[in-house]
Amino acid sequence: MDRSSAPWRNTTHDWSRSVDAEHLARIRRDPALFAPGGVRHLLLEVVAYAADEAECSGGGRCTVTLHADGSVSVADEGRGTDTRLDDRGRPVKKPVMATKDLRFFDHPGAQVLPDGHPRRGMSVVAALSERLVHTNRRAGGSWVQCYEHGVPVTGLTPVDGDGTTGTTVRFSPADRLAATLATGGGPARGELAALTNAWPYLSVEIDDRRA
Repeated sequence: MDRSSAPWRNTTHDWSRSVDAEHLARIRRDPALFAPGGVRHLLLEVVAYAADEAECSGGGRCTVTLHADGSVSVADEGRGTDTRLDDRGRPVKKPVMATKDLRFFDHPGAQVLPDGHPRRGMSVVAALSERLVHTNRRAGGSWVQCYEHGVPVTGLTPVDGDGTTGTTVRFSPADRLAATLATGGGPARGELAALTNAWPYLSVEIDDRRA
């Protein structure tokens, strides 16, 4: 990261680093610890951010899509992920996927998700996904970035805005977590609906496109 960005205050993530390889490797070594319940837990980790946005604004919606190829996406109507500019005017994305969320990971007072397991943040989802695509729509500009096993493989690629704000995360869980997801295995629609109803400010629509 540019040296001028180092003094930025760390409230949720460490702005001084873009990828924490050791952190990601730790997650990948023990998926049963960091994603108990597999895909279901990864999904709840993503939806929790939409729930945060909804609570801050007094209400909100998101759509969970279970795709036929085994991937899962969560699209919300929030503000979008924070992006700052360095001293040369270049966008610097908050490292939400490739570093710890300081509020939750290894924090004794971390929020408990509706499945009864502690929240640890988006880095768990990214690290345990073969591929993750993060689309960000914000008033100041929209972009997309791709990750493989938690490591960004593209920069911030601008995309045309559509007049809305929010975030879409589409992830393809690692093989050991998603062996049967594409054929209708994994979390059932009714089970997901019951879990996501635990967030009072968030309305969740589930679109199941699996075979």
